[in-house]
Amino acid sequence: MDGVLVVDKPQGLTSHDVVAVARRSLHERRIGHTGTLDPLATGVLPLACGRATRLVRFFVSSDKDYEATVRFGVATDTYDITGTETSRSERVPAREAVEAALTSLRGEYLQMPPAFSAKKVAGERAYARARRDEAVTLQPAPVRVTRADIVEFSGTSARIDITCSAGFYVRSFAHSLGELVATGACLEALRRTRSGEFSVSQAVGLEHVRQSSVAVTERWIPLERLLPSMPSVRLGNEGRKRVAHGQMLGEAHVLGDGNSLRPPGAWIRLIDEEGQLVALGTVDPTGEFLHPAVVLI
Repeated sequence: MDGVLVVDKPQGLTSHDVVAVARRSLHERRIGHTGTLDPLATGVLPLACGRATRLVRFFVSSDKDYEATVRFGVATDTYDITGTETSRSERVPAREAVEAALTSLRGEYLQMPPAFSAKKVAGERAYARARRDEAVTLQPAPVRVTRADIVEFSGTSARIDITCSAGFYVRSFAHSLGELVATGACLEALRRTRSGEFSVSQAVGLEHVRQSSVAVTERWIPLERLLPSMPSVRLGNEGRKRVAHGQMLGEAHVLGDGNSLRPPGAWIRLIDEEGQLVALGTVDPTGEFLHPAVVLI
């Protein structure tokens, strides 16, 4: 099976748990997810299957959309509601204060990952050290938040729609928001509604995956429909043969517009005459040749 299946991950399972279910049900060992979701979180978890696993690096770097529920007045060691409480406050922030705090949490900045995260410290996961009450020293990472809007506010909690870059920790966002409004806060619920090109409208429930139901077939995204925003060129028979051997392609191997119109270094989808995605190529420095860098045949 070559393609992507978008699963609506249920709460309480790890991303690895979902992969394990898919491997058993789909009888495919080559399955990898394209962006970890914590057990607390639900929503879009794209599973790359078969030859699509070679494309994972192009999926994981994409922006994400989340619906986050932040609980004010409670801070925890994990920055979410499942952690051990570290502080509690009876103060309730005004909506105006939360709006002002969100302004400072939009844009590009360095974000500190939670101590309870999968980041590695001296070859070990940070959460393993944190669970042993050992000191965890992490480095802040550059992130980007293009949207952080309140869609529901009760005083004790707020539901916030977020669009952010890959590598962004919504738990850290919730913790920082609590610090900015001086009440403390933690992440109470999280749902990912989009991961790059994959949205929740394309997702199937895990129960359908377990049963290998018709919904899995209906929602299956084959190789040729992946990375639709990436430019593409169509190859003739000789071009397809050259791709299979990892050989450079010139304009003579491309049907229609030549690759000289593409900027050097650009990634290009290479499609054969039957419409199948056979490789991803990069344009060489001269802008005249294509190198099939990720071969799928």
